[in-house]
Amino acid sequence: MDDARPNPDALLARATALDDGPRRGRLKIFFGYAAGVGKTYAMLEAAHREKADGVDVVIGYVEPHGRPETEALVQGLEVLPPRPINYRGVTLREFDLDAALVRKPTLILVDELAHSNAEGLRHIKRWQDVDELLNAGIDVYTTLNVQHVESLNDVIAQITGVVVRETLPDSVLERADDIELVDLTPEELTDRLKEGKVYVPQQAARALQHYFQKANLTALREISLRQVAQRLRKDVDAARKEKAATEPWATNERLLVCVGPSPTSAKLIRTAKRMATAFGAEWLAVAIEPKGGGSSLSVARQNVAQHLRLAERLGAETHTLSGDSISPTLVEFAVSRNVTKIVVGKSSQPRWKRLLFGTVVDAILDRSGDIDVYIIRGEPDRTPPPRPFQRSTPVAWGDYLRAAIVVVICGLVGWLSLAMQLTVANIVMVFLLGVALVAARYGRGPAIATAVVNVLVFDFFFVPPYLRFAVSDAQYLITFAVMLTIGIIISTLTSRIKDQLGAARHLQQRTDALFRLTKQLTEVAGPEFLIRTAGQQLQTIFDGEAAIFVRDGPGPVQLRHGENTSIVRNNVNGTVAQWVTDHDQIAGLGTDTLPNATALFVPLIGSQRTLGAIGIRSNDFERFTDPDQGRLLETCASLIALSLERDQSVIEASEAKLKVQAEELRNSLLNSISHDLRTPLAVIAAASSSLLEDSSDQSESSHREILQTIADESRHLARLVENLLDMTRLEAGAAAPKKQWHVLEEIVGSALARTRRHLNKHIVRVGIPANFPLVLLDGVLMEQVIVNLLENAARYTPAGSEIDIRADRIETTVEFCVSDNGPGLPRGSESQVLEKFFRGQAAIADSRRGVGLGLAICQAIIQAHGGKIVARNRPSGGAEFVITLPADQSPPHVLLDEVPHTGEG
Repeated sequence: MDDARPNPDALLARATALDDGPRRGRLKIFFGYAAGVGKTYAMLEAAHREKADGVDVVIGYVEPHGRPETEALVQGLEVLPPRPINYRGVTLREFDLDAALVRKPTLILVDELAHSNAEGLRHIKRWQDVDELLNAGIDVYTTLNVQHVESLNDVIAQITGVVVRETLPDSVLERADDIELVDLTPEELTDRLKEGKVYVPQQAARALQHYFQKANLTALREISLRQVAQRLRKDVDAARKEKAATEPWATNERLLVCVGPSPTSAKLIRTAKRMATAFGAEWLAVAIEPKGGGSSLSVARQNVAQHLRLAERLGAETHTLSGDSISPTLVEFAVSRNVTKIVVGKSSQPRWKRLLFGTVVDAILDRSGDIDVYIIRGEPDRTPPPRPFQRSTPVAWGDYLRAAIVVVICGLVGWLSLAMQLTVANIVMVFLLGVALVAARYGRGPAIATAVVNVLVFDFFFVPPYLRFAVSDAQYLITFAVMLTIGIIISTLTSRIKDQLGAARHLQQRTDALFRLTKQLTEVAGPEFLIRTAGQQLQTIFDGEAAIFVRDGPGPVQLRHGENTSIVRNNVNGTVAQWVTDHDQIAGLGTDTLPNATALFVPLIGSQRTLGAIGIRSNDFERFTDPDQGRLLETCASLIALSLERDQSVIEASEAKLKVQAEELRNSLLNSISHDLRTPLAVIAAASSSLLEDSSDQSESSHREILQTIADESRHLARLVENLLDMTRLEAGAAAPKKQWHVLEEIVGSALARTRRHLNKHIVRVGIPANFPLVLLDGVLMEQVIVNLLENAARYTPAGSEIDIRADRIETTVEFCVSDNGPGLPRGSESQVLEKFFRGQAAIADSRRGVGLGLAICQAIIQAHGGKIVARNRPSGGAEFVITLPADQSPPHVLLDEVPHTGEG
């Protein structure tokens, strides 16, 4: 009986997909083939409809391109102010992601999904901004042109001659919840260009002569239509699964051809290819093999593998299914893939056999339902492809001999039972037990032979007249028939269970192999380690030799693993590896392509490009005639390729991050040098020039004031250069702290003396206890820290402000604090003030802005001591910097009365 209930595993998978934790926003993409087709206009119209239905709609970013009809639709919708970004002297207006997250509307409009953000924003690409909005539960409407899809970039560049730099991954388009195609004919779009509705007249004229040629637009339109059609096909499949439909939905033709070991399958495959081309449909080639398979089917499996390879060369999607019966397995798969037409071969069978046992074609017709079935009569190929690895399976006579021993044992046990005057039914049970044991141990053939021989032995020894094959009582004929039938059924079922156990064990071995390979590849990093690990795992999985060839850049492939294998010693194999890499096809030993190779080569196909090839030479190469083993090898190759790509992506991401950081550092350094170093030099030059001029009318006080200016600016310039050099030495590790026991008051006193000129207009209070213990630190570096903190406090506080210095011993730490009662730190910048080149926006008392390294130097020195420094605002007003140093060692005993006390206020 057919079970029309939905697959429980499929239902569980859909339930798991739906239960993905917090709600993720829905993404709708308005998709077009070129600028000017009306994507933004359609998006704004849809937004107005949503607002009319009571939805909270906000425009995050819309680019009207100066089109009046688009600008008119912006009216009536709330618009988030754009975020101004200063880039190379130009102010750019970018989408403000943080403002959108704070506003958190139900629906937000973000135009131009593939746009590259300006430097300084959180994400490099706008689609990453959109992804963050979706994760926050906000629905997003956006627009996209087909030329921005990554996988189509090279195709469109070949057609139009224009390489589009702004692209986004295909996965963004695939994850969209809804795609609406916005379409115009090329003629209508050209008219819009001429009317100035897309670009200004001069720009429109250039566009019509280059990118917007009619041929280009027609090709782009076809590509966009195909993209949307593919998406619709996936949506149809998902809708069928959601409704658990048991019949196909003929929204698009899809063919399935049933492939078997018979030579007639070759003609069947070619016929299916012609039908698929005529219908403009996808097509699948499916082979059904019995559960468990077995070595006895090796010839048939080789034939099936040859036919599936033929189907793949002709463009089919191939599958090998395992099932007890062909028709239900085939029809169930066809329904799951929304197949509309099945192509099967017609075999010649006697009429009596068709009437008694039926045919596979009849069974498929009975189960097909709304699926059309095409029956093709094939003819054997006159020149079948060679099968160099075909070998016949010998009969296991040893198993039959052991089965005969079991029959003898059953006879002896039966004779003992008869001697003990047990009933005949017990003797029958003994013989049936023997059949079950033979079936479980030695398979179906010996089990059926045992069932037949058991009936003969039972008749000869235990049915009167004894020792003769005659039967005195007709009722024993029924006993013989039942005994033989039950024996055959037991042997068949037991053998089937054994085969299924073998299939499950085979599947487990394959899963374990993939798990081990995946686990090993995820635990290592670096291409050399990945390739070495992959090669070792391939040798274990396929019981043979493995060679891995990898292509670095556009050049030829290079051997990266397997230098000592026989694969490498044959020069032909290197040429085959190069060909496989260039053509993305399997070739080598056992295939129809370059069969003179001594190994089977599989390409390493990644998500972006083909990285190389794998060569496998197994000790039992016949295993690769098994389609499962072939798919296992291809799966391993895909895992290795993706792991190499992942590792390369990590390296590229790290390099990109270092480049960004270096660029930021360079820009900050240039900005600092361009202003902070140039300003004191300019002042020194101007003051020196005034001294060199005729100064007869200048007083001595004026001369002294000019000289003082030169001295001050020189000290300021020296201080800036000193900070730059200190930061360089600290980051290079050349200024490791030389810790000694110091009196903290002496270090503070020396720092106060160095900064007396900066602090002459401030009130300084020192609060260090008289009996404060010695501290283990580098006195010179710690004095530099205190000097930087005092100069920072003096620079950012007005005259007359108070600066407090205090120190406390808290268990195993020393806490040192410099605070003031000035305006404090800007809100939100507490953690940033300690970063390199960060400069606050607050007014500076001496009108001089530093390079932004003073506090960063403090942090580097404190971290080198194993401590930490924290910047924060005081509750009563002002800023404070708290330094915490480890003090887990006991200081030496020193009489504090002998130590001079230094304080300054």
